[in-house]
Amino acid sequence: MTEQSTPPPTRSLPVGPVSAAYLPTLGLANFGIYLAVLTPVFVSLAFKLNHVTSSREESLGALSLVMGVGSLFAIIFNPLVGRLSDRTMSRFGMRRPWLIGGTAIGFGALVVIGLAPNVWVVLAGWCLVQASLNGALSALNATIADRVPVWRRGLASGIIGITTSLGILGGTFAVNFLDSDLTRFAVPGAIGLAFTVLFALLLKDSVRLVRPADRYGFKEFIGSFAFNPRKNPDFGWTWLTTFLVMFGYAGVATFLPLYLTDDFGLSESDAITVILIANLAAVGAQAISGPLAGYLSDRFNRRKPFVLAAGLIMVAGLVVLAFAPDVSTVILGQGLIGFGIGSFLSVSLALATQVLPDVEDTAKDLGVINIANALPQSIAPAIAPAVIGFGATTAIGGYSLFYLLGAAAALAGAFVVYRVKGTK
Repeated sequence: MTEQSTPPPTRSLPVGPVSAAYLPTLGLANFGIYLAVLTPVFVSLAFKLNHVTSSREESLGALSLVMGVGSLFAIIFNPLVGRLSDRTMSRFGMRRPWLIGGTAIGFGALVVIGLAPNVWVVLAGWCLVQASLNGALSALNATIADRVPVWRRGLASGIIGITTSLGILGGTFAVNFLDSDLTRFAVPGAIGLAFTVLFALLLKDSVRLVRPADRYGFKEFIGSFAFNPRKNPDFGWTWLTTFLVMFGYAGVATFLPLYLTDDFGLSESDAITVILIANLAAVGAQAISGPLAGYLSDRFNRRKPFVLAAGLIMVAGLVVLAFAPDVSTVILGQGLIGFGIGSFLSVSLALATQVLPDVEDTAKDLGVINIANALPQSIAPAIAPAVIGFGATTAIGGYSLFYLLGAAAALAGAFVVYRVKGTK
């Protein structure tokens, strides 16, 4: 039996320090993609659907449908494109085709939404936006593992976090100066495309040299997200904690434009201004609480007390939002929610990495946690019409009941974390 030669490496490896352009352009690309995908979530979609429907009830139902179905596409295509980019054999690289292709398709879909004459065209366009831009995001994040040494990945992750928050602020700020549906969707999409193309062109992309030996089909893709909660109870409780807290958070931004116009009688332009101020409060609080909670949880080597505290702060913010007598109180509630979710996201990820079922399947298991983050974004909008419609006939009020339901879910999630036994 002859000795087989060692196969060539599957991809190029980073050599030496990260290029000077990588981190700045990574931040620009992440900012651009989140600007494109979150501006509709926070502002543009609600008002677009108002313009193509004939009643409040129809607009609310359409927003729930579009957001819920679109989130399913995000759940599917983020991990799918990530795994496909791992297997891409192209002389242009593994990530570059998905980066440029995803943001180009996303820009086109955003233009379609801006011009859409009815709800069904908006729905089709938004599903395409979620699929393409989440695919681009998965390729973008993969470049960190490809190109950045372990000792600098904290800095890269910090840049991702900061520019994500700036994308939220940038979108709500820009909409104040864009007065048509087309520009409200096309301008953020064009900025996202331009910044991502710049990043992709300057990226020293990895190149796969040989085809993967293992089979990868539909069965393998579905199986990659499976886990046994009986065998790995700590991971299961962590997943449930994340799902419940994120359920509480999922509907806050989506329905805030309608809450302000329906319950406070604001005009569209006044509502946009209040949303901008509320997002400033939320993102500012998140920028403080995230690093602080992460540092303190490392310092004291404890995760669960910080998850509990973050959940309780979110509950307080949701209750304030539910019973807000004026827009100033709405802004206060948003600030509290931002402080709570910033703390939760920083500590829950650290907690999840400590209870992974198999260190050899880190990416797969973190993908399962990502489902707990994304799935509520489909479920919360789907049930919103029934909750808000029913609540409108009660003393509590429609939106109040919806936000109180989110508070109850977040409260449950905050205490469920204490079922995790393998970490403090």
